[in-house]
This record gives sequence, structure tokens and C-alpha cells, in this order.
Amino acid sequence: MKRNILIAVVTAAALVGGGTATALAVAGDDDDSTSVTRTDDDRDDRGEDRSDDRDGDDDDGAVLAAAPGGVTAAEAITAALEHTPGTAVSAELDDGSWEVDVLAEGDTWHTVRIAPDSGKVLGAQKDDEDDAAEVRAALKGASVTAEDAAKAAAAKGTVVSVDLDDDGGDKGWEAETRASGGDARDWNVDPKTASVTPDRDDD
Repeated sequence: MKRNILIAVVTAAALVGGGTATALAVAGDDDDSTSVTRTDDDRDDRGEDRSDDRDGDDDDGAVLAAAPGGVTAAEAITAALEHTPGTAVSAELDDGSWEVDVLAEGDTWHTVRIAPDSGKVLGAQKDDEDDAAEVRAALKGASVTAEDAAKAAAAKGTVVSVDLDDDGGDKGWEAETRASGGDARDWNVDPKTASVTPDRDDD
């Protein structure tokens, strides 16, 4: 009975668009052969895919900036209010900086950008918003500020955003945290007691 045995492994190096290609020929009992070609580009793509899986969504770079030793959400709010006095309504890590929305006197809106590594004010701009009345109504009787809400939510993970929910009947603060593993969670912070509960809409 004739048997075909793998007698050679041929490796050829060829220049393919600046990378190398490796060809592997394998012979079986039925003389069929399988050829597999891998390029450096293929390996690079796989590496990029793994890197993307580790990175998660686009906010992770910003999340790292808020890790211990960086500027927390509460600290960013404090810095923003020192620059632009008023009522902080939201704070969010966005495009490499904290963006804090402040409702100032005269019902004018301002967005103050804070460096996540130093706490310095990077800039501020006046915004054209017309929902000041709704926001003030939502905050009526509230004793918990955005800064307080950020501090309370920090017990659940690294706070990457805090925002006033002024819609519907459940008015209060909403916060998003990231755990050390990168998992995101949404929380509700009571505007009177600062108690933190999981967001019912959080998947």
C-alpha cells in the first residue's frame, strides 16, 4: 500500500507590500495538499483586533485619566465653579478633558474645560441654552450638588460623568462609573439624601 509521507516543508520568503509571506505546504495520504499563506499585515491586523478588544469603547483613554492620581469628577466641578461661579449641572470626560456645564447668574450657560491631569482650566465658552427654568425647577429643594453626587458615586467606581436628569418624575443626578476592569455602570443619586442606587435602565 502506497503511503505518502510529508517529506518537505517549504518556506518561502517573499516581499509583499513591505511585509513577508510564509507558505506552508502539507501533503496527506490522498495527495491533496493545503497551502496556507500568512502575511505580516495579517498578524498586525490580529494584533490590532486584540488591542481594540482590550481598549473597549472610545472613552477608555479618558477613563484612565480619571484613575487614582488624576483629577476626579468632583475636583473638576470645584475647579470649574471657581472659574465660573454658578450651579454645576453636569461633568463629563470628553475628548481628553473634563467638560463641566455651569448655569450661572442671569440664566446663562457656560462650558468649562478642565485638564484631567492638573485640574487647570483649559478654556470656557458661553452656550446658547434655553432650559434654565427646567433645570432650576428640577433642583428646587435639592440639597445634593453635582459635586456631592460625584463624591457619592465614587464609592462605586471611577466616575466618568455626572448629570442632572430633569425629565420625567424621577428628577435627580445620574452618574456613570467605570470599574478597574473597564465595566461601565449607571447610577441614580438621590438629590436630597445622596443615596446611590443602580439605574433601572442600565443594561
